[in-house]
Amino acid sequence: MPEHTPDVAPAMPSGPRRFDGRVVVVTGAGGGIGRAVAARFAGEGARVVVNDIDGARAAFVADGINGTGGTAIAVPADVAVAEEVDRLFAVTSDELGDVDVLINNAAATDVSRHFLDGDEEWWDHVLTANLKSMYLCADRAARIMARRRGGAIVGSSSGGATRAHRGNAAYDAAKGGVEALTRALALDLAPYGIRVNAVSPGAIDVAPAGSGSDAERVKRGASIPLARLGVPADLVAAYAFLASSDADYITGVVLPVDGGMLAQQRSAEVDIFGLDKFPGIERPRSN
Repeated sequence: MPEHTPDVAPAMPSGPRRFDGRVVVVTGAGGGIGRAVAARFAGEGARVVVNDIDGARAAFVADGINGTGGTAIAVPADVAVAEEVDRLFAVTSDELGDVDVLINNAAATDVSRHFLDGDEEWWDHVLTANLKSMYLCADRAARIMARRRGGAIVGSSSGGATRAHRGNAAYDAAKGGVEALTRALALDLAPYGIRVNAVSPGAIDVAPAGSGSDAERVKRGASIPLARLGVPADLVAAYAFLASSDADYITGVVLPVDGGMLAQQRSAEVDIFGLDKFPGIERPRSN
């Protein structure tokens, strides 16, 4: 589902302050999951870099965090472009200090296309936005963290990394790469005190309250074991945990936060790319 920009900023949580003084970069934080994650880290005392390809969205989120007592700066950048990633981390170091935690969340999600309708341009765009971006940011952050002998990187995966979505061959291939990259980086970076993990969200409703169809939400949630779609607030504790000292002996894992979706035999009802979108295929008629 495409992300929407909610019309109100999420409230920062009160509770433990495991990240007091830490610098946390959250990519793709202009809306949806990234926005909620940025607010969570700010609520736990972090100085947060809100990154998004859309500068207005990034500024809105950073202003919301600052307005509720947190500390955040907005740094717009396309994290699929090496020069812009370099600028993102340079601005971070200049304004807040070296990065302690990277939340590698930016992705292109509205990319559904049947394989037979795909082309090389589509494939390259999806792989660049969803996988190359994670490599570029992890590379830049890891070089900083390695000098300091410590840090945490948490990526965003998908159930499509180990199962499959209809009409999402490129997206699922990219997310499979994200999980492979997570494991490989965990091994390469462990001697430098850097932990690398990922969260795998399930079907998450990122639309603002009052928009969309409640009936459709109920229908999509009915086939999930916990009987509802997730929301960004369901995910933030997982990102914060994996980045915190509570997870000091955890690296190379992917944590599903999906209401039990991957634990069951997958139902096609959770897919939003119906057979009516397949080229040259008609839906079977019911008698």
